[in-house]
This record gives sequence, structure tokens and C-alpha cells, in this order.
Amino acid sequence: MKHLAKLALLALAGGMLAQSALAQSAAGTWKTIDDETKQAKALVQISEGADGQLSGKIIKLFNKPDAVCEKCDGANKGKPVNGLTIVWGLKKDGEAWNGGEILDPKSGKVYSAKMKLVDGGNRLEVRGFLGVSLLGRTQVWERQ
Repeated sequence: MKHLAKLALLALAGGMLAQSALAQSAAGTWKTIDDETKQAKALVQISEGADGQLSGKIIKLFNKPDAVCEKCDGANKGKPVNGLTIVWGLKKDGEAWNGGEILDPKSGKVYSAKMKLVDGGNRLEVRGFLGVSLLGRTQVWERQ
């Protein structure tokens, strides 16, 4: 009986460590919320590359699932928004990720970006900005 109790405690501790490690990473699936309507807009899958940099792509659009990036430049022009990489190049910087870029598929514009986990890793503050980070906007994405 003691052996079974020890195994249960080890399993619980292992699960808690795994959850803690997940909470420290921005990798995962995040639900974005529309700034104007406050409704769910998309799911973004964020991945960490071998070099430690984060990138993210839209894996599901809740409205207009067939939307294309009409205002994008270059290779993204006319591409489906679903499947589009919208975040790239973010590097770990203390408790945050900085130095990357984020694409707004609605405007086609690319902004400097930074991210930070909040609320115990359940939410992600995503900031897109021009020049200094004071000129921009922040969205809070919800972990799925």
C-alpha cells in the first residue's frame, strides 16, 4: 500500500512539473480575441524552433475561414490567412520574448513584436509596435 501511495505522489509531482514547464513556455495553441467585437477571432499555434526562437501561425479562423491576406506584401499577398505565419523571430529575454515581428493580416502591415506570459502562463500579452514600444497595441491571447 505504501508503495502505491509513493507511486501516486511521484506521478502527481511529475504532472505538476510538466504543467509548470508548459506554463513557462509560450509554445502552444492560443485563442486571439478581436479588439473591436471582443469575440474569438483565431487560434494561433506558437512553436519554438531549435534555435529557441518562437514563431506562430494561424491554425483556425472563427469568422471568414476562407479569408486571404489581400493587403499583404510579397510572398504573403493573396495567401489564405488560415495557415499563415504571423509571428516570427521572437527570442527569450528574461521573462519575455523580444526582437521578433508580427503580421496583421487585416492591414497587411508588419510590426515589431514582444510577448510575455501572464496569469500563471494562461494568457499571453502580445504587443505589436512601430519604433519604440510605446507606439503600438497589446492583445491578450488565451491558452487553449
